[in-house]
Amino acid sequence: MAGQQLSSDLRPRCGSIHLALVFFDILFVVSDQTEDHRMDTSGKPSTAQFLLLATSSALTAVFYSVYWRRTTTVARLKGAKKVSIDQDMKNILTEAPGKCVPYAVIEGVVRSVKETLNSQFVDNCKGVIERLTLKEKKMVWNRTTHLWNESEKVIHQRTNTVPFDLVSHDEAVAATIRVIRPLDSSELDLETTYENFHPTAQSLTNVIGHFISGERPKGIHEMEEMLRLGESVTGVGELVLDNNLVKLQPPKQGLRYFLSRLDYDSLVEKQQITVRFWRILTMMFGVVASTTLFFILWKQWAYHTQRRKKKIVLEEFKEQQRKRMRELNVEEASVSPSACTVCLSQERSCVFLECGHVCACDRCYQALSKPKKCPICRATIERVVPLYNS
Repeated sequence: MAGQQLSSDLRPRCGSIHLALVFFDILFVVSDQTEDHRMDTSGKPSTAQFLLLATSSALTAVFYSVYWRRTTTVARLKGAKKVSIDQDMKNILTEAPGKCVPYAVIEGVVRSVKETLNSQFVDNCKGVIERLTLKEKKMVWNRTTHLWNESEKVIHQRTNTVPFDLVSHDEAVAATIRVIRPLDSSELDLETTYENFHPTAQSLTNVIGHFISGERPKGIHEMEEMLRLGESVTGVGELVLDNNLVKLQPPKQGLRYFLSRLDYDSLVEKQQITVRFWRILTMMFGVVASTTLFFILWKQWAYHTQRRKKKIVLEEFKEQQRKRMRELNVEEASVSPSACTVCLSQERSCVFLECGHVCACDRCYQALSKPKKCPICRATIERVVPLYNS
């Protein structure tokens, strides 16, 4: 049963990882396909890339904070003092400073103090905590993925509780521990005693309206959960001796309070699984943030490197042009600014793509050897667009 509970806890987490991967994959596609050309021309990262970097960095920080808190919880849970419910328990508390064990682990059986709670759906089912929940289940149309996603909303929840004790598994031991404020437990582990699903009646008019609105109700999920009498419970909290009554209550100093139907080892393993889950999320989003930052910096470096190369090539070209003018005994001032950079006589009439330079006339372009390259930057000429001066 503990194994089934641990595996069920992993399903929503695996779904969260899958949704996160899909979300960031979409952002990468948007960043690469729709905005990447702006990086190539201006050298500045696109809005989508900045958004991806900021979002992944923020989520990495949030997930790391949760991961650190969970790791601390596991470490403190492992360091908690195990106290047995026996006749020596009061002696241990009497000798402890302040008659208190700040963080103790107790394993016992649930027993009522006076009254008990009866299940509203199951005969002869009694307990000390009862939780009734009504959830509305519906399908919601996702305009991004164009899929119907299941959604649920708690429309009513009520929790009833009565005072109860934890007693030893050995019936011959009379020692008891009063559980204080059980609803403050961070993981109150209750058993599902009843659940039923009431589907919503659908008419043709309602179906059409649901498709138009993007919400399709499925029905109401009714559930009852209880902490039953005789249930084995592991409690982790502050253990104090108050007027000859031993109490288990929420701990101080930021420690977490546990009331679980799992045994101590399974409880620790469950928390360790949670730690691994948050560590995976932290690493995944950290890799996304690091990769995005590296990509932006690399594109910046490539852009500035390309600019430096073009500047050097242009300076070399101008020097070669001045040298040719001297060989032809042509004054630089007599050459028109729009003259062909090859023959220095005809007007420039070609736009070379993809580099975009306008530097030659059609006759000089035709005279270029194959593969044809731009006389200025030496980039391969993919196509030529005629230039008409008016």
